Amino acid sequence: MNIKRKILFFSIALLLFSAIRYRELIRYGINQLRGQLSIVMNAREIDEVLKDQSIPDSIKYKLNLIQEIKKFAVDSLGIKESKNYSTYYDQQGKPSIWVITASEPFAMRPFEWNFPFLGSVSYKGFFEKEKGLPELEELRKKGYDVDYGTAGGWSTLGWFKDPVLSGMLRKKEGRLAELIIHELTHGTIYISNNVDYNENLATFIGEEGAKLFINNKFGKESPQMKEYLAFQEDEKIFGDYMITSALRLDSLYYHLDLKESASTNYHKKYFLIKDIILNINKLPLNNPERYQFNFPGDHLPNNSFFMSFKRYRKKQTDFRQELSKNGGNIKQWLLHLRSENN
Repeated sequence: MNIKRKILFFSIALLLFSAIRYRELIRYGINQLRGQLSIVMNAREIDEVLKDQSIPDSIKYKLNLIQEIKKFAVDSLGIKESKNYSTYYDQQGKPSIWVITASEPFAMRPFEWNFPFLGSVSYKGFFEKEKGLPELEELRKKGYDVDYGTAGGWSTLGWFKDPVLSGMLRKKEGRLAELIIHELTHGTIYISNNVDYNENLATFIGEEGAKLFINNKFGKESPQMKEYLAFQEDEKIFGDYMITSALRLDSLYYHLDLKESASTNYHKKYFLIKDIILNINKLPLNNPERYQFNFPGDHLPNNSFFMSFKRYRKKQTDFRQELSKNGGNIKQWLLHLRSENN
């Protein structure tokens, strides 16, 4: 066999091996591509939607507002310019994506999936709820704490032109600005194998950027600013409480006696979780109704639920200190971060 045939044979064998070894990942990627393409291909250009007389003015108002948010994010915050949110997708009142997260049952350690380019990621999305159910059940059988819920938005990191989802438009001005800036931040800076950093950064830029936008657009004393600041105050109080609660659970797991029965350890775990949930009522929230939980039957939140607060909020104080070192200028700081990670 000559050298060219050897190389060809080896290449074919390598491709076959990869296809067999990563067949589940390939199948998942194909399903994701189909779901994303279905949304992208059925999205309408916002300019076209704004001219459509059958579209309510309330929707047009939010679509115009999003264009202002985008421009502000690029001009004032240093967000990378893109064609994201220049199209509109009507969800027909249905969720567009479902997300699985999982954690070990007696440790605050997330289950992670490995993807090309993205690296290790602690969540997995599905455009059809049913597609994720087999994996959800498989993780449960392996003993992981799992959560499966909807997401209000996502970023394709520049692979596609991310549309405005109709569900986003239910949000008030401040929260809408936060969501758009959050997702645009992912398209501006994304570090492989570091989900917590990426999500915490997007949360921080989203919240700080939203306050700047609302102040610029509506004014410091506007109803929109007052509503958003009250919401942010609640989010901080609740988020800090949940992060502290996750540390309490972590401490419990560290001191568990593994020689005891599993049922005994699970009882200790859920007794603490029940206490955590009941004490939410004591938090000094502006809108306590937003943080009331209605868990069906005897189901309480598990480790995966508490891990989400670490994923999105644990580094907020660190980022605030970093921003302060850059003179409080988000654009300057974000450009610095981009140069560091290019």
